[in-house]
Amino acid sequence: MSSQDANSLKNDSSEFNESNANESFGKDGKLSVVPHPAALYKFLPPVVRRRVKALKKLQVDSVNIEADFFIEVHKLECKYNHLYADLNKKRRQIIAGEKEPTDEECDFKLDGTLDASPNEDLADDFLQNCPPSVRMDANTKGIPFFWLTIFKNVDMLNDMVHPHDEPVLKHLIDIEVEFIENNPMGFILKFIFTPNEYFSNPVLTKYYEMRCKPDETDPFSFEGPEIVKCKGCTIDWHKNKNITMKTIKKKQKHKSHGTFRTVAKVVKNDSFFNFFDPPQVPDDENEDIDVDTQAILTSDFEIGHYIRERIIPHAVLYYTGEALEEESDLEEEEEEDDDDEITEESDDNESSPKDFKNIQAAAPECKQQ
Repeated sequence: MSSQDANSLKNDSSEFNESNANESFGKDGKLSVVPHPAALYKFLPPVVRRRVKALKKLQVDSVNIEADFFIEVHKLECKYNHLYADLNKKRRQIIAGEKEPTDEECDFKLDGTLDASPNEDLADDFLQNCPPSVRMDANTKGIPFFWLTIFKNVDMLNDMVHPHDEPVLKHLIDIEVEFIENNPMGFILKFIFTPNEYFSNPVLTKYYEMRCKPDETDPFSFEGPEIVKCKGCTIDWHKNKNITMKTIKKKQKHKSHGTFRTVAKVVKNDSFFNFFDPPQVPDDENEDIDVDTQAILTSDFEIGHYIRERIIPHAVLYYTGEALEEESDLEEEEEEDDDDEITEESDDNESSPKDFKNIQAAAPECKQQ
């Protein structure tokens, strides 16, 4: 440390003397003035604050190592995704009815419910009440509407699916993910369809660009790779089959003659397939994005990540609903933990009747800005 730094520390240390320490700490050694533990940093002597700065610099180095760790994890995902490819191909063949699994491939003993005979009354009710288009029998090929069933089972995806989407999604036979290792890192979701009357694309794609670099101005906010951009694809709709657009008719009154005419206008229609036409993200990261666009992008990023991380690797468990039960159990456990924390906090901060009156008196002062 230079003599100049030493003199600076000596001069600054006068700000933190014994009287200040007594004001900050009670006889029991606990803070009596500082309202929050985080504020302790401001009351430390300069020489101690200097050491804390050194720790923070070490923390930045730690964050950079963490970023390198996530980059290596992404490389492993790229490597192992190729190993999953053969399994996913067999899954698609079974779903599409291109391959009938052998007895050995069906030898799964961990779930006895798949071998048990269904309740005849319940089975009859199901067959009578379900639409003719989804009824199955011994002659049914593959697993019809496998992915549509998953979309209907998962609330996040079901919210995107409208009645006019379902006939199209019945042609969806697989969803794949392709990882992009670098420059920049990211992934592509591939939705594979059988030939259909709606569009000519055999595959619809959604690209997500990711960033795994701490923000230089706020490195401690880094929590791992984040999606920063997404890009859809052009859907080649057949004539009069574009379900993402609709025609509305309005009556217009002529100002001078008083006569009416009907005007047709084509507007955007709510549809799952708008997922492939997301808002554009500016190249300039400092450029502001309006609130509505930001909300759409945030939801889009969450859905894309969920499909990649949960749906594709565990598709059969979302088809049967088992994965949903596990997620529900986890949510209940988290809610119970939150309730316990709230109860403990309430116990620690019980107010006397006098304190309660003071709170009631102060309450009207709290106004939303």
